[in-house]
Amino acid sequence: MLHGAIAASVTPLTDGGSALDDDAVGSLVEFLATGGVDGLLACGTTGEGILLSLQERKRAAELFVAARPPGFAVAAHCGAQTTADTVALAQHAAAAGADAVAVIAPPYFQLDELSLVAHFRAAADACAPLPFYVYEFAARSGYAIPVTAIERLRDAAPNLAGLKVSDAPFGRVEPYLLDGLDVFIGSEPLVLQGLERGAVGAVSGLATAFPELIAALVHERSPQAHPAVVKIREVLDRIPFHAALKAILAERGVPVREDVRAPLRPLNDEERSRAVGLLAAAPFATEHAPHLP
Repeated sequence: MLHGAIAASVTPLTDGGSALDDDAVGSLVEFLATGGVDGLLACGTTGEGILLSLQERKRAAELFVAARPPGFAVAAHCGAQTTADTVALAQHAAAAGADAVAVIAPPYFQLDELSLVAHFRAAADACAPLPFYVYEFAARSGYAIPVTAIERLRDAAPNLAGLKVSDAPFGRVEPYLLDGLDVFIGSEPLVLQGLERGAVGAVSGLATAFPELIAALVHERSPQAHPAVVKIREVLDRIPFHAALKAILAERGVPVREDVRAPLRPLNDEERSRAVGLLAAAPFATEHAPHLP
């Protein structure tokens, strides 16, 4: 079972974003584990998973699993456009040794409840008995998963462990705080409110560049961390998010390139300066930065 602060990890890329950067994964995982988070989610929204081929996603999952230290969880996001691809990724994640699988609702077509339950059940069955998490993010899938679909899936899939909910404002999160399911908050400004209302942790994109900050937010409910994540999110939401996180990682000494998969784009000079400048706004990030070669 996942717990605590989980980093929604970037995927290291090279060659202008056209290929995986296998050599950077180990250093990135070391950075995250040293930074105090409890695990990572590979190939999710922050990890550009939907833009990668199935073989690249399988390879990325294998690299992240192989690099994890003891006690550090690696979950694989296996959501894809088709049920067949989702099932194939979920089966592979289980065989590769991942600790959990998460799946977002397929984008583009607004699926009804029966279609969603069948899709999620097929994915959950494919990775069983691995813990399975539904990834609710209406802004990315294009529609919200009905709460009744989650309730039906809970009865149909014994390995359904919980949800990652990245919606905002909190009124859109609250209906998913269901009895017996662990909920992880995806929007960092809502983490403290979510924890107060029964969420068990966060799966955070910011944690890939600021693991100490999100660890303090979740583990300590730090009064310093909340305004920092609000400020950082406000800046990053106005510039290319994925490239910005990678630029911050590079500034912190992690050998991750700024390369992203098209049609995502790299930063310009002004955007890069704004992104790297956020390190000054992040308590814990500089004083506890891991010392990597």
